[in-house]
Amino acid sequence: MIYLRQASERGHANHGWLDSWHTFSFANYHDTNFMGFSALRVINEDVIDAGQGFGMHPHNDMEILTYVLSGAVEHQDNMGNQRQVSAGEFQIMSAGTGIRHSEYNPHHDSQLHLYQIWIIPEKTGLSPRYEQRRFDTVEGRQLVLSPDARSGSLKVFQDMTLWRWTLKNGESSEYRGEKARKIWIQVVRGEVIINGVLATTSDGVAIWDESHLQLTANQESEVLLFDLLSNRLKTLPS
Repeated sequence: MIYLRQASERGHANHGWLDSWHTFSFANYHDTNFMGFSALRVINEDVIDAGQGFGMHPHNDMEILTYVLSGAVEHQDNMGNQRQVSAGEFQIMSAGTGIRHSEYNPHHDSQLHLYQIWIIPEKTGLSPRYEQRRFDTVEGRQLVLSPDARSGSLKVFQDMTLWRWTLKNGESSEYRGEKARKIWIQVVRGEVIINGVLATTSDGVAIWDESHLQLTANQESEVLLFDLLSNRLKTLPS
């Protein structure tokens, strides 16, 4: 089964300095059909104006992944981390027993464009931690997150993997997984056909009861592919 979550159907909040699109229910956007998908709880696509951002605020018991598409985010937290995460880099935090952090666009002449993704951890009460990484190549298929940090990936405290794929115009690739698991594909840029379903920039695709996926790019494209446990109910229209 394949369900297309079109970008235009997402929740939307424009705060002037922040333009935010919510794949799943978040803040003032609430839809009982879109409360999450397996361990995915939040996929927000944010554009933040120059010099603006989120002041110090708390989180707990969540794996928080940030992927910067353009610009940079300046991060500070109560663990003593003060870092900049630039375009192409991934950052993950385990909020665990509790963290406080701030996120700002340090540039005064350009916007910051990022995805922030919240993943429900396999257990609560984890020790807070912080990691960030720029992967050596952005071509082909890259493992970004895994529970055992294999192949140079970042560790996530959940039975899941996250792959970043880049596809050239006309290129096809396939993914074979377990039919009992669930897949979420987020199209970062471009246009791809997934088992006959066309998805374009910022669309999401929920997949279950499928063991073989064929992806073909109609233009130069990039996707994030999440391979997830299926023991959580899907919350999508039937």
